[in-house]
Amino acid sequence: MATDDKDVNVGVLGEPRDHSPRYFNGVLDDPEMDGLSLYEKKALLVDRELDSHGMGKYQWCIFFLCGFGYLLDLLYAQAFGLVAPALQQELGFSDPDLGNIFSAFGAGLCAGAFVWGVLVDIVGRQYAFNLTVLIAAIFGLCLAAPSNYNGILVLTAFTGFGVGGNIPIDTTICLEFLPHKNRRFLLALLSVFQPLGVVFSSGLAYGLIPKYSCGDGADGEPLPACSKVASGNPCCTKASNMGWRYLLLTTGCTCLAIFLLRFVVFRFQESPKFLLSRGQDEKAVEVLHCIALFNKRESTITMDVFAALTDEGLPNGTPSTDSPMLGTGTKQLKHSLWHKVKAELSRGKVMFSTATMARLTILVWITYMFDYWGFSIAGSLLPKILLEKNSAIHVSVKETYRNFIIICMCGIPGVLLGASMYGVPLVGRKWAMVGSSALMAVSLFLFATVNTEASNVGLNCMEYFFQSMFNAVLYGWTPEAFPASIRGTAAGVASFWGRLFAIVSPLIGARLLSSSLNAPLFLAGAGVFVSTVAIVLIPTTSMAPRKF
Repeated sequence: MATDDKDVNVGVLGEPRDHSPRYFNGVLDDPEMDGLSLYEKKALLVDRELDSHGMGKYQWCIFFLCGFGYLLDLLYAQAFGLVAPALQQELGFSDPDLGNIFSAFGAGLCAGAFVWGVLVDIVGRQYAFNLTVLIAAIFGLCLAAPSNYNGILVLTAFTGFGVGGNIPIDTTICLEFLPHKNRRFLLALLSVFQPLGVVFSSGLAYGLIPKYSCGDGADGEPLPACSKVASGNPCCTKASNMGWRYLLLTTGCTCLAIFLLRFVVFRFQESPKFLLSRGQDEKAVEVLHCIALFNKRESTITMDVFAALTDEGLPNGTPSTDSPMLGTGTKQLKHSLWHKVKAELSRGKVMFSTATMARLTILVWITYMFDYWGFSIAGSLLPKILLEKNSAIHVSVKETYRNFIIICMCGIPGVLLGASMYGVPLVGRKWAMVGSSALMAVSLFLFATVNTEASNVGLNCMEYFFQSMFNAVLYGWTPEAFPASIRGTAAGVASFWGRLFAIVSPLIGARLLSSSLNAPLFLAGAGVFVSTVAIVLIPTTSMAPRKF
């Protein structure tokens, strides 16, 4: 069994490929362009130009700013899980109602993943890159204001709508700007920002919630919600329970700071491949020159190179102007509105254009569905489960929140291991995902069977280690598995299905929690095992990266 990836920068005999642009006859005589469509030829030149920069200043800025988008994804998810017990104590809602908060966030994530995943291939990467974070920042800051259950639900959903677009957008952007030599490792390494976000959120909770939350009453039991007792009796008031509000305010400010970095400090250029797919060749050339200037280089791509490819008298010629497909250069701009609508609709068909592609698409969807099913239950209900288990063995609330920091730090080495697995002989990304998902499920099952402080920390560390490893490989590989013209759509739709299941699973898990503390853990583990089976069935040939 061979590893699933090849280095596209190395020739047949092992020598480095020459990625410099080739003009006129050089372009047309290039054997690597044989059999490529017009769009793919232009995209190849763009890849060579960006590869010649290596990891320049612009590429590092893109990597870190996209990484901050990953950070927000689990920063908020963890925050809601961590504030849930304090929120429930103050507002007095039931365990099944607790699931509605996570499902409201999941519904926002689901809508955001689908809408932004599709829009990124229609309106461009630039608008989506900035608007998702701005929306999350606005509604995230408002989350600390309401003191009623319904207000929390609405704001949580809108915050999720902004956060939900980050993974498919940021992965697509990195895939189109990072050089081939570093791409596969860095795409997977993006996921390291997720455990960093979780650690940051857990650190905030450790410092704020135990100090600024309602304590226990005279009987040693948690103070009840004021809505549940007669006036004048001791209860959990807003003034004595500000910790969860401070945490959400800090999270919202972090989100706003990331938006300012993306929109004010750094000026993100539209993806040249997206511009080519829209027939805006001149703008694509301008972007390449802007990036080269930012990196203190000179771009050698000009409109003359693209014009040579579109000259009908040359051997490679041009595709028919009647074709509705995107990427036919400036002639595409002259198409009728109906032609353009057909072109947009045709992108969705690509995911089912062949039997192999249809099989890949469906199995990727199943993988995302049950991966999100598993880690949504674990992420949303685990803080409450761990608090109750620790309470039974007399571990304090403060110690429990401290343990969350230890647990979440285990995700960082998990991501690093996952990012490095694509180059390991006989393993590659497929079997890295199979092994990590299976061990993630096993850790959830084991955690359901024991209850000591050491086992609670150790098994949760194990679960988060393999969850982070699995998702690092999965998120980095998914956009590479599909053609460039539908990458955002394919990644967004896959994320949409995952987010959809993330709406349902906390509702079911919360209802099971009211009858059994460990039942949600078995439910989560079973879902992750379904993902394991789906990955085993994915064709090994689909693991190889696509250029265009």
